Amino acid sequence: MTHDPLIALRPWEAPEVTSWGRLPMNAVDRRSGGLPLDGDWRFRLLSAPDAPVGGAWSSACVPGVWTMQGTDDLPQYTNVRMPFAQVPPGSPPANPTGVYEREVDVPADWAGRRIVLQVGAAESVLLVHVDGRPVGISKDSHLAAEFDLTTLVTPGARSTVRLTVVKWSDASHIEDQDQWWHGGVTRSVLLYATDPLHLADVTVRARRDGELRVDCRVRDSRGALPAGWCVSGELEGRLLTQDAEFDRVNAEDDRVSDFLGEARIRARVPDVRTWNAETPELYTLTVRLHRPDGTIADTTRHRIGFRDIEIIGRDLLVNGERVYIRGVNRHDFHPLTGRTVSHEDMRADLVLLKRFGFNAIRTAHYPNDPGLYDLADELGLYVVDEADIESHDHAHEIADDPRYLNAFVDRVSRMVLRDKNHPSVIIWSLGNESDYGANHDAAAGWVRRHDPTRPLQYEGAAKLDWAASDDASDIACPMYAPIEDCVAHALSGRQTRPLIQCEYSHAMGNSNGTLADTWAAIESTPGLQGGFIWEFWDHGILQRVNDGRPAGRGGARLYDNGVAAPGHRWAYGGDFGETLHDGAFIADGVVFPDRTPKPVLYEHREIAAPVRLTYEDGVLLLHNRLHFRGLEWLAAQWELSLAHGGTLTAPAELPDVAPGASAVLAPPFTLPEEGGEAWLTLRVTTARDEAWAARGTEVCVPQVRLRAAGPGAPAAPPSGPAVRVDDDGLLVHPLLTLAPTLSLWRAPTDNDELGGMAPRWRTWGLDTLVRKVVSVTRDGERVTVLCEYAATPGVVRHEQAFTPVEGGVRVEESAELPAAFDDVARVGSVFETVGGLDLLEWYGPGPWESYPDRAAGAPVGHHSLAVDALFTPYLRPQESGGRHGVRHFTLSAPDATGLTVEPDEPRQVSVTRHRAEDLTAAAHHDELVPRSGCVVHIDAAHRGLGTASCGPDTSPSYRIRPGVHRWSWTLRVL
Repeated sequence: MTHDPLIALRPWEAPEVTSWGRLPMNAVDRRSGGLPLDGDWRFRLLSAPDAPVGGAWSSACVPGVWTMQGTDDLPQYTNVRMPFAQVPPGSPPANPTGVYEREVDVPADWAGRRIVLQVGAAESVLLVHVDGRPVGISKDSHLAAEFDLTTLVTPGARSTVRLTVVKWSDASHIEDQDQWWHGGVTRSVLLYATDPLHLADVTVRARRDGELRVDCRVRDSRGALPAGWCVSGELEGRLLTQDAEFDRVNAEDDRVSDFLGEARIRARVPDVRTWNAETPELYTLTVRLHRPDGTIADTTRHRIGFRDIEIIGRDLLVNGERVYIRGVNRHDFHPLTGRTVSHEDMRADLVLLKRFGFNAIRTAHYPNDPGLYDLADELGLYVVDEADIESHDHAHEIADDPRYLNAFVDRVSRMVLRDKNHPSVIIWSLGNESDYGANHDAAAGWVRRHDPTRPLQYEGAAKLDWAASDDASDIACPMYAPIEDCVAHALSGRQTRPLIQCEYSHAMGNSNGTLADTWAAIESTPGLQGGFIWEFWDHGILQRVNDGRPAGRGGARLYDNGVAAPGHRWAYGGDFGETLHDGAFIADGVVFPDRTPKPVLYEHREIAAPVRLTYEDGVLLLHNRLHFRGLEWLAAQWELSLAHGGTLTAPAELPDVAPGASAVLAPPFTLPEEGGEAWLTLRVTTARDEAWAARGTEVCVPQVRLRAAGPGAPAAPPSGPAVRVDDDGLLVHPLLTLAPTLSLWRAPTDNDELGGMAPRWRTWGLDTLVRKVVSVTRDGERVTVLCEYAATPGVVRHEQAFTPVEGGVRVEESAELPAAFDDVARVGSVFETVGGLDLLEWYGPGPWESYPDRAAGAPVGHHSLAVDALFTPYLRPQESGGRHGVRHFTLSAPDATGLTVEPDEPRQVSVTRHRAEDLTAAAHHDELVPRSGCVVHIDAAHRGLGTASCGPDTSPSYRIRPGVHRWSWTLRVL
């Protein structure tokens, strides 16, 4: 390898060498009819590109990353920092290099044809050889590279193809994305053949009025184009013809025009069915290239959609309609294969997103697998297509570095050339977190000239001034901007362009607080149009605990419902022995690594629901919140939930409500006089099979309260044995193993830790409070205990009064927080029960987890779950499993014995098998040992979750202030 002419170029250290021998990118579909080269290849991993080639070959699966296939080069996670010390454009001398080889039998019937090798993606530098001869070089880890092998292989004979992949290069500095670092051939490899006269590119423009234009570029690999060639098209069986036989490129150099031809097909489609994310209507377009004798030389097929994207004023319009962008950022990711994803994986991703109300994805932070765009076209998702550019660690230097100019333009232009015919792609993005400089302007200029039909966005340009109109972004697309700032901008009179956050509501751990508040502000403020949650995935890699290595592909079921199988765990930064890493910051998705939804998805589903209910002054209204679609595709059922009377159901007939309109509904029930608080829920499902959901799939559960809770029932008279309180002032109860005491601490969430709250709480000593009994007094059957908890800012005074009631005890509590306690995690009671109480039944929001600032997606009703199912297994153990606004609950054993708790008003409640200190001490769930009994929290106040790990904290209304907090609850034995 040291004498190889390609290696001599040292392309991994030369920014100007973005490609050599690589064919231009195009949008012609070659994925069918070729010879797939996926499967096992001979493989060896070298320590550097110029390392000796000696040593035994092993095998590696292509596509796949070697970092997940048993090599000693393991995954590494960094967010901003580069994993090596060299500054741009340098790369480290210890540079893992994978050599892949296999024999290929070139079909004999390819004689006389043009033969092309397509490598779907390789990370990060690809060098191609055939039979020991150099073919070409490619950079850009997330787009395909094609090489013409016509003169290097012989049809009917066998050739050896070698792919050398160099992990680190100058290009790594602009692939510094928030994800795992891998190495390998990550997408499929294909060998295909075309006629020498072939379609070099096809550009489709299909407008919502039915106007269709297809621009074709034609080449002949033998030399000058022959006279008399032509193209034809077919749309859904209708023949289309070009305007003229062919047109040569306008160029002063006739020699160039002889080798490149252009043809244009125009048509007007009557009664066109338009494409949008709600009704993604597609047409099949076939384009054929004909030789002078009329025979077909080449064919390409496309699924196209007729639609318009435009910005008018400060609104982004789809087919003339202002739409909300309910988006999420998405990586190509799989917990067993790393960067390699199958068609089935991608479909499952997008189907899940559709079911939970998302209508848009941002391909963070690179062009995704080509199959994803086909699926987005089919299922209906708007796509912000993002170029493979992020120079986070050296952003300022690289943005204006002319050595990287070609790389910026190359990566952006190749993305556009590949994906331009997809109706789902509505916005181009110049990349992510790379500052802003001349290199961006150059890339933006190319895009605006080549494709004026779509807007362009780049956060780095727009962040300088949201109101600017002369930079490289047509959209103000900030990251994690406080919603108050967004509203203020929209109301300022200075707004000049749409404001759609490219990242907001960071989903790390137990997070996404205030999501409903954010969307309430967006929907009530003209000029705000939505954004993209960060992000879809928790990027946990399945790891074997015994040896600390990736689990590999495996055939066994190694995970379920977000939990790794015994002997395995979800690995994050630092779990593969690396010293430079960013820990669990890679676990920041709305789904677990196995695609199990986190509770936040149910929150988002209700916020984005196509149907909403309102009830005011006795009037029940149904609202269609869609932009293009009626309600004929939905079915529904009514539920009436009574706090003390169970649940009633009735069929629902949805009226014909136009998009954006409302209708008055007759109440489906006569409200019983008894039963207390009453909530009306509409369970909405699909009425027929959709591409993303079978008939009967739940779509949303909008709810309104018909009647508030009445006055509380009078306290039951004392009965039975007197309250027992021991010498330490602790309640003695046969079902409790630990008596109720004050709790001000929670196992810190990722937001608590990274947002700075948890360190402050530790400084105050909230995690190690010591209870000191001041007095125990008795007044008849009533026992009052006064305690003090000494903390750094002052003393917390806690009073408990125990009074016997029928079947149990009433507990009245107060806690006085000194003025310095301006923001604590919770104020409430914690106790532990005996074992065997394994079922929780409650009335309140549910069934999934909810918190004060994330409760819009949990309908109030009667719910029942096993205690072990209440806990949410966030990758790094932390506070989880809470239920907000619980009215009453019961913990019971299989024999129906147990206890019931009735708070004085709706309270935050959690029931788990883990103490807060258990969760705080554990880094992974395999380190947790569940307790046999239940750990129960009843909180007078519980701090909101916010998104402070990377974004705004919870709003002040969800924080806990100093002063006196009072709460009470009644404990009864079943």
